[in-house]
Amino acid sequence: MFLQEQHLINATSRPGFLLLELSNIWDRQIMCFIGFLVFYLAAVAGNLIIISAIASDHHLHTPMYFFLMNLAIQDMGQVSVIFPKAMANSLRGSRHISFSGCVAQVLFFIFFIASDFFLLTVMAYDRYVAICNPLHYEMLMNKQSCIQMVSAVWVISFFYGILHTGGTFATPFCSNVIDQFFCEIPALLKLACSDLYLIEIGVLFLSSIFSSGCFIFIVVTYVRIFTAVLRIPSVQGRQKAFSTCFPHLIVFSFFTFTVYFAYLKPTPNSASHSDLAFTLIYSMLPPMMNPVIYSMRNKVIKQALSKILGLRYSSMCTSSSPFLQS
Repeated sequence: MFLQEQHLINATSRPGFLLLELSNIWDRQIMCFIGFLVFYLAAVAGNLIIISAIASDHHLHTPMYFFLMNLAIQDMGQVSVIFPKAMANSLRGSRHISFSGCVAQVLFFIFFIASDFFLLTVMAYDRYVAICNPLHYEMLMNKQSCIQMVSAVWVISFFYGILHTGGTFATPFCSNVIDQFFCEIPALLKLACSDLYLIEIGVLFLSSIFSSGCFIFIVVTYVRIFTAVLRIPSVQGRQKAFSTCFPHLIVFSFFTFTVYFAYLKPTPNSASHSDLAFTLIYSMLPPMMNPVIYSMRNKVIKQALSKILGLRYSSMCTSSSPFLQS
């Protein structure tokens, strides 16, 4: 009993945590650094271009693109919480992260993940109003309403991050060695030395119920949207309506699947290559792919991007319907 208590004191009194060492070979550490750098710059550059395109083009000053700009900001924040530290550690051959740095990573990563999820839910509501109730769109989705919705997303997500962070760090840790390249809640809970970690398990369970409600809301919303779209007599009108919905649906499905799998699957005792690969997928690919998905089938975004990049774009997109303008 004395030895166990002494081990607990030694583990929790260390100045920080040791993250997963991706490689102890210098050449591979440099390769990891370059890989992280390329993915990070691609994600940041893609989202910065989306933000610049929306801010600079008055045709994009509509609720849908206002929400999309906030999504791009959140995606940049998500990757910036994790990857600069991972790159610095790879370059220096270090594994260390301070206790306060670990707390900050958990807090802000959960904050940005939650804000992404809540904002995608709001965006589904925006598409529903635009397509199923277009006559009341300007009244329901006015500037003040959109600002209130986004503000609520940011505030609720921040308190959500505080809740998870408090639940995670309420328990003492038996070790300071984390089997992950950043401070992730499942990896930290494996280090728990007392039953206090059940607090965070309960919070995760309640969060899964709440997020399932949001998921059901989005599914029902899109069932009604697609039903309404199929009633549009014009083939071109249906195609344009689907083009505004499919990117959001793809982003939401990809984001939800990867996050649910990462946080709700049983965590093994030690990190495996598949777990590391999947962590990279859910933490990096959504922020990097969102700008590509949203701009791929959106002519208005393409036109705005062409102006920023100095390219020519011949196809103009004009329509009087709110679900095509927004």
